[in-house]
Amino acid sequence: MSQLISSLMHASVHSAGMDDTVAQVEALLVDKRLSWVPVIEPSKRDAIGVISASDIVGFHARSRDAATTRAWQMCTYKPIVVDIETPIALVAALMVERSVHHVVVTDRNGIAGVVSSLDFVRTFVPDRGGPKTLP
Repeated sequence: MSQLISSLMHASVHSAGMDDTVAQVEALLVDKRLSWVPVIEPSKRDAIGVISASDIVGFHARSRDAATTRAWQMCTYKPIVVDIETPIALVAALMVERSVHHVVVTDRNGIAGVVSSLDFVRTFVPDRGGPKTLP
């Protein structure tokens, strides 16, 4: 049996609300030392998109107003969302196919965790506590 994405995910998830300002999202990324967050639709608790640190850099490069622009206005829509029992190899293939670095992991209760491409890289550095094998 191949490893499941739940073995690689971070279960502690910080997220941004759709109506949070870009300034609030940026503060969250800095405060929690994150490289990205899912953007959540509040009534359903579904991820509608993601905002990464590189999205924030691009946003500022265009000289947009972080105090008035909302997360829903700048997020990357339709993130990859997989179930906790999805095999790691399938998630990796989806990430490569769609050229993305972030995946939202769900279970029957909603968002269960998140995975980034860096989490895959960490699996090759056993001293960092990552798994030593991949399927």
